[in-house]
Amino acid sequence: MLLLDTHVLVWLDEGNSRLGAKALRAINRALAAGRLGVASISFWEIAMLVEKERLDIRMELDTWRLELLHNGLLDIPLESSTALKAGQLRDFHGDPVDRMIVATALEHAATLVTADRKILDWGKRLQTMDATL
Repeated sequence: MLLLDTHVLVWLDEGNSRLGAKALRAINRALAAGRLGVASISFWEIAMLVEKERLDIRMELDTWRLELLHNGLLDIPLESSTALKAGQLRDFHGDPVDRMIVATALEHAATLVTADRKILDWGKRLQTMDATL
């Protein structure tokens, strides 16, 4: 399974050129196979960015989310075991959303597609794909 970091979901939705060709091919393959997901906490993060006017989504967020899910994106809910794992990540920075997304990827043995250098450089047991490639 591929798990999209929040910014990668936004880039994909926008058709943003920062999303690399290799990453886009992998995302499209995963979507076609029914194996493309996003951590539910990403929807919270997007709602907060919209509320703070740091992101513009031109439709109701509920409608936007449902369209993504209707098109095959999987919503991976935050389980209590994932929340515990997020709190126990060693040598990882303190951003709680990043911690939840990384823990979700670990819990589901997913490859996390991200451009976040802090996550890409962390390594550990996390499988990652650089979204810019």
